[in-house]
Amino acid sequence: MATTNLLLETMKVDQRGNTVAIKDTQGDLVSFLMKITHEYKTFEKHNIIVDISLHKGLTSKELLSFLPLSKIHKKSKKSFIIVAREIDFHSISDKLTLVPTVLEAQDIIEMEEIERDLGF
Repeated sequence: MATTNLLLETMKVDQRGNTVAIKDTQGDLVSFLMKITHEYKTFEKHNIIVDISLHKGLTSKELLSFLPLSKIHKKSKKSFIIVAREIDFHSISDKLTLVPTVLEAQDIIEMEEIERDLGF
């Protein structure tokens, strides 16, 4: 039961329009990813911003743990953006969309929405 409570407290969800921002509030990346994966059906119809900027010095392997969820989400023609700081953005697979701020994530979602509306 304690694990469930921890998982419930690992994130803050903020929905604005067709975008959901999910922020890790506890600093436990594994629990956070488990919670997002478990609750995915709740968010699947929205663009998703995953804010893990709380974490410093994330490895490529840790970031790539979000790749399966990102692939599933992008297949449904929705954006999946990760906000992370202190990352060498060029060393991460271009299959993941990583940005340093939430504002940049919102800008990318707007651009991707326009591209989808135009049929790209």
